[in-house]
Amino acid sequence: MSENSAQGKALKRLTISAMLLAVSAILGLFKIPLSPSSEIRLQFLPVAIEGMLFGPLYGGIVGGLSDIVCYIVKPTGAFFPGFTISAVIQGVIYGLILNKDRSLLRIVAAQAVDTIVVSMILTPIWLMMLYQSGFIALFTGRLLKVLIMFPINTALLALLIPVIVKIEKKQGSL
Repeated sequence: MSENSAQGKALKRLTISAMLLAVSAILGLFKIPLSPSSEIRLQFLPVAIEGMLFGPLYGGIVGGLSDIVCYIVKPTGAFFPGFTISAVIQGVIYGLILNKDRSLLRIVAAQAVDTIVVSMILTPIWLMMLYQSGFIALFTGRLLKVLIMFPINTALLALLIPVIVKIEKKQGSL
């Protein structure tokens, strides 16, 4: 691979990553609050695509940066690094599971791992630390939201990934 080709590929990756970061930050501004400790967001979609395209390292970086950019643009309360850690982990999860195999089974698996690790374990822990509430109360309070959002998020990801794969094939490897 020539130096110009490697630089061109790195520039393409940086450009796509920046666009996905921007889309994630914009989607992060829109949320539907369900309760003080639960809300619906679609910010995960560009982070999942980043991880799928470029792997867990880039997925984690874009996830973390997206959380920070959202906070800078529209702060809601004090900054809490636990949510940034969750966003990084989310990008890593999608990068590990979807980077090579983008089958429906892998999409469901990625969404399941994200839901369990981030939504059902880490988020209640962070909320418990923030609000001095009990873990079980926070966990059960989020359960209905998670049960509703799991199939919706899975379907959105399953619909979006083939479009991205088609673009990737048309453009050559992204």
